[in-house]
Amino acid sequence: MTDFVDSYGRWAVIAGASEGIGASLADQLAARGLDLVLIARNEVLLDEVATRAREEHGVQTRVVVQDLTDPELTARVADATAGLDVGLVIYNAGASDRTTPFLDNELDYSLKQIQLDCVGPIALAHHFGMAMRERGRGGIVLVGSLACVAGSATLAVYSAVKAFQHNLAEGLWAELRPHGVDVCCAALGMTYTPALQRMGVDYDAATQMLSEDVAREIVENIGNGPVHVVGQHNRAMASQVWTIDRRSLVEMMSAASTDFASRRNA
Repeated sequence: MTDFVDSYGRWAVIAGASEGIGASLADQLAARGLDLVLIARNEVLLDEVATRAREEHGVQTRVVVQDLTDPELTARVADATAGLDVGLVIYNAGASDRTTPFLDNELDYSLKQIQLDCVGPIALAHHFGMAMRERGRGGIVLVGSLACVAGSATLAVYSAVKAFQHNLAEGLWAELRPHGVDVCCAALGMTYTPALQRMGVDYDAATQMLSEDVAREIVENIGNGPVHVVGQHNRAMASQVWTIDRRSLVEMMSAASTDFASRRNA
């Protein structure tokens, strides 16, 4: 466990840590001896995650109640982490809570998705990445989605912002790897989370992974960037998908997301 701390530093920042994958990531990192800065909007849930990490693993925690789309994000997080040896940043936010045609959504909703999935990770990667580069160690993980492989009907903006995260991680990996900093986009398939439950989706072991299994695989593959597709089934599917011509791929992805939307709204 000390090897993990030596590789990344004493403190880890998890953006989107209140439940699901984020809460499981907190448990995984605390078990490896890292102190935690936990960021999300829900203070009650964040406090529960922080308390569990302290009591079960004996680590220190700091809770930052913060909307990740707030323009003051960087300043708030900088204040909360001043003086800490932050060596690992995991940006785990941005799940879509709608499967709706682009023109049927309010413009502000789509702009919020861009703020959450594009501006937020850039802000935190820039702020913490500079110290990591100077120190010669660290890690940045963007928790992405296989929706990144192609644009999709009912998920046009979501698939676009996930493609942004994918490419951003690849570019940062190329720039920071020579400086000893790991960067990885952890591309997820369908994961059974509280957010998915709230959308009315039932658990299906054949097509969905559990949050704790996803979190474990993410942590184990931080150094395997620039992209790690989480889940053996998802890796097999992705290896085939990326060989399909773009028009066929978009049509296939759109059919899948439209079918999911119809079943969800039935």
